[in-house]
Amino acid sequence: MRRDRAARVGDEMQKMIADILRNDIKDPRIPVMTSVVEVKMSADLSHATVYLSVMTDEKGKKDFTDAINKASGFIRREASQRINLRVAPELHFVIDDSIERGMRLMKLIDDTIREDQSRE
Repeated sequence: MRRDRAARVGDEMQKMIADILRNDIKDPRIPVMTSVVEVKMSADLSHATVYLSVMTDEKGKKDFTDAINKASGFIRREASQRINLRVAPELHFVIDDSIERGMRLMKLIDDTIREDQSRE
């Protein structure tokens, strides 16, 4: 039962954090194309691991990490007020580059297909 609640709260946190990043954070180091991929909540709802995807270079990712960590208190307070949680979960941000890796892989596949077609 707890796992189900943690998953539901994680889904709601994902929506709230995405909305906060899109509408309330005005830091230019946080790009508009930031996606909240997933939020995993601990069983007691005291910790949330937030997986974020951002399309930028390595320097941009470092700047993004600094900015998101600086804004974490604001994000934590806003999200917990909107969901009306008794205890605001501690947020842990993780850069998820799976989308970027997938795009790179698709490009390699497309290049290989084009190369094969040009040989024929």
